Amino acid sequence: MKFITKLNVSGKIAVDDNILVEGVLSSAGSHILDGFKPLFSAEAVTRLEKAGYAVSGKTNVGEFGLDLLGETSYYGAVTENGALRGAAAALVADGTVEAALCVDVNGYPRRAAAASEVAFLKPTYSTVSRYGVIAAASSGEQIGVTAKNVEKIAEVMSVIAGHDAKDGTSDKVESYTYSTTEEVSGKKVCLITELYDAVSSDVKVKIDSYIKKLEAKGVSVEKISLSLVLEAKTVWQILLSAETCNNVSRFDGVKYGHRAEKYRNIDELYVNSRTEGFGFLTKATILYGSDVLSKGRYENCYDKAMRVRRIIAEELNKIFEKFDAVLLPVASQVNYSEYDLKDAFSKVFEESVFTALPNLTGAPALVTSGVQLMAASFKESTLLSLAKSVEEDK
Repeated sequence: MKFITKLNVSGKIAVDDNILVEGVLSSAGSHILDGFKPLFSAEAVTRLEKAGYAVSGKTNVGEFGLDLLGETSYYGAVTENGALRGAAAALVADGTVEAALCVDVNGYPRRAAAASEVAFLKPTYSTVSRYGVIAAASSGEQIGVTAKNVEKIAEVMSVIAGHDAKDGTSDKVESYTYSTTEEVSGKKVCLITELYDAVSSDVKVKIDSYIKKLEAKGVSVEKISLSLVLEAKTVWQILLSAETCNNVSRFDGVKYGHRAEKYRNIDELYVNSRTEGFGFLTKATILYGSDVLSKGRYENCYDKAMRVRRIIAEELNKIFEKFDAVLLPVASQVNYSEYDLKDAFSKVFEESVFTALPNLTGAPALVTSGVQLMAASFKESTLLSLAKSVEEDK
């Protein structure tokens, strides 16, 4: 299943189901939001429609965007030849839509782009309004764009990016310019060895091939060590779980969405509705988030994670003083198969080592040709130009 709800089938833009579209069922892949139709559209959707784009449909996502590739969706996973596929990326890959808006909470759209061999840009945090996103991890999630090439990404980003007074985290810049034509010769890229050494041989082949193509364009690529990158997944797991725990607490079966049929009092209504409405991964995330926020654990866990987040960001900024971009894998393997969802929490935690840095620090990340490039904040054009130079040789 790729579409949850079809709108204008002749449209060119798909929208993930954790982004609101006025009057259209929006569930974020969760049973808890069954039947929910928002009264307004997300700011990014509104901007696209005002610019003349048509939304062709809502695309299936894993519950609240927390999983690997949509496998935890209440509506079922999207698969192709036995391998998991992200719905939006699959539709872009087969040409059904020209682009898709996707919320990057825990790296799902980046993994999906790599699996379907398309491109995805998670822009700098605060550049695209989060107004109208069904929130999970508010301090790191960001709407990005999936497309077949970086030219289309730059085109769509130029429409949706810019200050929005309705979003308290929105940067004050009214609009942004995204270029794919920066001179790349002479630029410096580094490869993080700790992550390169942790992936399959198939992924290493993709990275090695991409390095050769960059070097052919005059880009120098150097291997570096950054042991702190291995801590990023733990820090992001703590913060993501704590924020998700708070954000999904509003879903109680009272005002909208799924409500349990059997209950004797208000407490049972809450418990039964949430027990029936949430999937295993979301429940595990809520429990972990409750734990790290609890008395006696807050200072040792959540507060410490916030401090380490700052340290990691500072170390990353030092790297960006020497290099224009960081090259790293987006996943440990080329394809994922369906698995027992009771293992989801540990599987997602382990894989997030490749995607946590951009969510944790707010830095932009671009997936292209199955690899991931990351740059300093507001340096999307550098990433797009590097990718464009390689795309030209295809």
